[in-house]
Amino acid sequence: MQTDITDYEVRSLDTMCVNETELKHPWWYNFKYLAVGLLFGIVFVKAEIVSWFRIQEMFRLQSFHMYGVIGSAIVVGAISVWLIKRFNIKTIHGETVIFHTKKFNKGQVIGGLLFGLGWAMTGACPGPLFAQIGSGFTVVVVVLLSAIAGTWVYGFFREKLPH
Repeated sequence: MQTDITDYEVRSLDTMCVNETELKHPWWYNFKYLAVGLLFGIVFVKAEIVSWFRIQEMFRLQSFHMYGVIGSAIVVGAISVWLIKRFNIKTIHGETVIFHTKKFNKGQVIGGLLFGLGWAMTGACPGPLFAQIGSGFTVVVVVLLSAIAGTWVYGFFREKLPH
């Protein structure tokens, strides 16, 4: 799959998302992602990260539990990015990892506030939705459908929004 866009153009267009990989795999390769997702969901449930009660505690500033989890993830992510850059670590398929710089804009603040408001109101962020549904909290299906609708609305109005 060849594109007509150069690497410079990709970096300069901050609103464009391009998957630059050339790798093609059979459909059943996706089962490894399913297995990791299931494992990740089990860890989320056992650590009470998907607990509506824990999320409400966080937003009411009543518990450090979620702040500790989020803070730990930030530290692990920062160290991982540093290691990838420092030792030029490649993907499992040998592709070079490229970090593109992004400029700050007011749309990120607006989006973050909307995301946080939705998170506080529903007790769920998009990642753990499936773990919550899998745990038997079927009412979260409404939140999942709302997240899908919100994504569609964003895509529809994307060109008119501040980026």
